[in-house]
Amino acid sequence: MMQRRDFLKNGALAATAATVGTSVITSAVASGITVPQANLNNPLARPMVKKSLKWGMVKEDLSIMDKFKLLKDLGYDGVELDSPDKLDMKEVLAARDKTGLELPGTVNSMHWKLPLSDPDPKKREECVKSIEKALRDTKQYGGTTVLVVPGVVNANVTYAEAYERSQAEIRKLLPVAEETGVKIAFENVWNQFLLSPLEAARYVDEFKHPMVGWYFDVGNVLRYSWPVSWIEALDKRILKLDLKEFSFKKQNDLGLWKGFDVEFMEGDCNWAEVNKALQKIGYSGWASAEVSGGDRKRLLTIREKMDLVFNA
Repeated sequence: MMQRRDFLKNGALAATAATVGTSVITSAVASGITVPQANLNNPLARPMVKKSLKWGMVKEDLSIMDKFKLLKDLGYDGVELDSPDKLDMKEVLAARDKTGLELPGTVNSMHWKLPLSDPDPKKREECVKSIEKALRDTKQYGGTTVLVVPGVVNANVTYAEAYERSQAEIRKLLPVAEETGVKIAFENVWNQFLLSPLEAARYVDEFKHPMVGWYFDVGNVLRYSWPVSWIEALDKRILKLDLKEFSFKKQNDLGLWKGFDVEFMEGDCNWAEVNKALQKIGYSGWASAEVSGGDRKRLLTIREKMDLVFNA
């Protein structure tokens, strides 16, 4: 994050910064976000975000370039790719440069198939190599994070084993994170691991390293917790946000996974309280939709719903 003394050198913001809290503006500027005049006058009014989505959500049968153009036209600021993947790096970079659509980070594509908590050290090693590639890919893309599911607890892997193994493997990646300048961002998913916000914060802190943090998924925690508690506990450890909705009624009536089958603002996430919590910690940065995608019309609807989320 930008140092306060450096921030105050920015003449356009100095007058405001001298009289109001600077945490949100500082974070926004450091993230490359253009700060609206309204937020300069009242920097704690709203979290300032850039809107992104996952590459796999784009279901139009188009070239890489045309998909980038489509997303830019629909009002997205960026898109997150998987890594490792089969996309042509040159095509991706050409599309990024041509359209101005940013690549804020990547999602590691191996952490479920070959988790860092797997009993087989060869599988763990393969996952580590895939995350290393993702870190290097992300640097070329101009992104800042690789999303990593840190471990999976199941009938063959105890909680303690997942904790110990995943931390040991991640420590092997810290030199690559330092080299690339790309952070490893842990995400909370239904992996039966790191189920408490206080524990999640401790897990990050135990690395004692600036290149790890949290990729907070707002909707994923609703089944067993409240997003505000996570935001307050994780605080500055939150590097990016994933957005999805969740409905307790659909979960109860139709089955657990059907809880996600609901539009933004129509489920049980209290987005107004989420915004207040993000405001409280001074969050500014990327928010990526991770929901059912589709064609142009569907993708526009998602972007419009994201606007509603941050105006709740």
